[in-house]
Amino acid sequence: VAMNGIREVLIYRQQPVFFKSYQDACRKGKNARSFLTVAPPIPSWILEVCGFLVIPSTIWLLISTDDADMSTIAGVITVIMLAAWRVLPLLNRSLGCLVTLRGLRAMAMNCLERLEAIQKQALPSSPDPDPSFRFVREITLDQADFRYPGATQDSLSKLSFSIHKGEQLGIIGPSGAGKSTLLRAISGDLEPNKGTVEMGPGERLSVLEQDHFKYDEFRVMDTVLMGHQPLWENMKERERLYSKPEMTEEDGNLAAELELKFAEMNGWEAESNAAQLLQNLGVKEDRHDKLVGELSNTEKVRVMLAKALFGNPDNLLLDEPTNDLDLDTVEWLEEYLSNIEQTVLVVSHDRHFLDAVSTQTVDIDFGKVTMFAGNYSFWYESSQLALRQAQNQKMKAEEKKKQLEEFIRRFSANVAKSKQTTSRKKMLEKLNVEEIRPSSRKYPGIIFQMDREPGNQILEVEGLKACDEDGTVLFDNVNFNIEKGEKVVFLSHNPKAMTALFEIINGNRKADAGEYKWGITITTAYLPLDNTEFFQSDMNLVDWLSQYGPGNEVAMKGYLGRMLFSGEEVLKKVNVLSGGEKMRCMIARMQLQNANCLILDTPTNHLDLESIQAFNNLVAFKGNVLFASHDHEFINTVANRIIELTPSGTIDKLMSYDEYIYDEAIKEQKAKMYGI
Repeated sequence: VAMNGIREVLIYRQQPVFFKSYQDACRKGKNARSFLTVAPPIPSWILEVCGFLVIPSTIWLLISTDDADMSTIAGVITVIMLAAWRVLPLLNRSLGCLVTLRGLRAMAMNCLERLEAIQKQALPSSPDPDPSFRFVREITLDQADFRYPGATQDSLSKLSFSIHKGEQLGIIGPSGAGKSTLLRAISGDLEPNKGTVEMGPGERLSVLEQDHFKYDEFRVMDTVLMGHQPLWENMKERERLYSKPEMTEEDGNLAAELELKFAEMNGWEAESNAAQLLQNLGVKEDRHDKLVGELSNTEKVRVMLAKALFGNPDNLLLDEPTNDLDLDTVEWLEEYLSNIEQTVLVVSHDRHFLDAVSTQTVDIDFGKVTMFAGNYSFWYESSQLALRQAQNQKMKAEEKKKQLEEFIRRFSANVAKSKQTTSRKKMLEKLNVEEIRPSSRKYPGIIFQMDREPGNQILEVEGLKACDEDGTVLFDNVNFNIEKGEKVVFLSHNPKAMTALFEIINGNRKADAGEYKWGITITTAYLPLDNTEFFQSDMNLVDWLSQYGPGNEVAMKGYLGRMLFSGEEVLKKVNVLSGGEKMRCMIARMQLQNANCLILDTPTNHLDLESIQAFNNLVAFKGNVLFASHDHEFINTVANRIIELTPSGTIDKLMSYDEYIYDEAIKEQKAKMYGI
């Protein structure tokens, strides 16, 4: 720690060093090698002046005097001064080392006391704090109001809260509540109309960008390296200097300084670290030198995510990071975020992902922000319990408190022993039951009914094969028989495989080989991945829904009401709906059909957490469900059978999703079938 203080010229330039954590201080201390600069107690210019004044005087005295003794004395003084002129600065500098090291020892002891206090989570207050040593601890919003350009009222108002270093927050709220607005506000992309947003000096902020075309003209590798902007600028400046035919002394000094900073930022390992990130996110090595514009949209999403993660930023803002990621990549991202020490704010509709990465939950509703201890599952279950208690007028206050305390105790006892969840457990143990309040959320009514009981023969598939437009085999030799009551999730490394299968069994696409056969009692309702063609008209919602089933206007409004369309909203034109509103309309359309077999291609896309939670009612559906999804919790809740489609056949298991993904034998089988 003391060496780091020297390295940052803390004593001489009086510039503070910011230690983000105990580990950060230790790391910086270990990284310091040389750069030892000491301040002599006697300024060197004084020695130079003394030399120029004393030495000529003694030489003049030696020449001009006739006294032998005086000449001898003057000669000795001259020799001594000539020697001292060169030796004294060295002695002076040595003395400076001793003085400096004494001061450093005091500073080091002070640092260690403070670091020990941090470990005990009790930083002592000091009436006269050392200005050269302080800790950056939080992002702070103080009475901040935010409004989109052109809006007539604030999207978020009077926000006042702090996010401490190392906390990982899951941000939840209904559609349009302002989740993305909050991230934009913290990133500085949206300036507050009132109040302030502050971050620790010198901290680096990284944001998952949503513009997938911004870097089309850049190499994939360069795009990721741009995620660490100081390092990228250093690299470009070094390239500029080294490209000069001749370098001046000034260029040489600048190059030396750049090399020093480059090494401090781990620049020599930057490309290998970036390549590893891309590989982990599913971007193959042969794509790293291509232009971003040459990649598919799903690959671009992964490059943007790698750019956000690169260089270990101090603060990380992620808006829907799991979009367009396959389940294996989502699992890797969960593990990665659970083991970093940076501050993370994440917006996601994936419940399992939120539960895995967040230590606290930020709920945005009615323009207000409320922070809760625990992850999404704790927030949901505790708020539902509080709501049931509020509706139970007979339960006494003491009984309610005891019930809530028991719930907190059970929930915290089930927390796994990892860094992330241990932190969450401590917060839950300190939670006051008064902080648990009923939720004001509204959940859509996603309930499917059947007009006809299905027979024993549901669907038989034999030797099915499908290829992509470029000839890539999506799946081959697919054989399965769906039994009555089964709820089957289809998986694949290539998401196009599930869409191709669903399009084939719905008669919208021809298979490259094989055949399928539905049972005579089976009626289907299909939710396609792309619903664009259904919303090309300027009909209102009531007229649009009336196309797909019997019933008068009142009945149609009832179906729409279940999906949270009320009042004047039912007269909206369908061609102006958001992605989430379109999905809710498509679900209402399926409910009208009363089918006994539901086919759902990634149904949780564009839905908020409340709608996804309501989709759990599929568990109670008496018919069959065939579906694909990237939502871990949704799959684990609904599916009782797993079928994975590969280019060389299928893996077919009657088990839960959690059992499937952690089974070592299945992992080996998948590696063989995908040729990994």
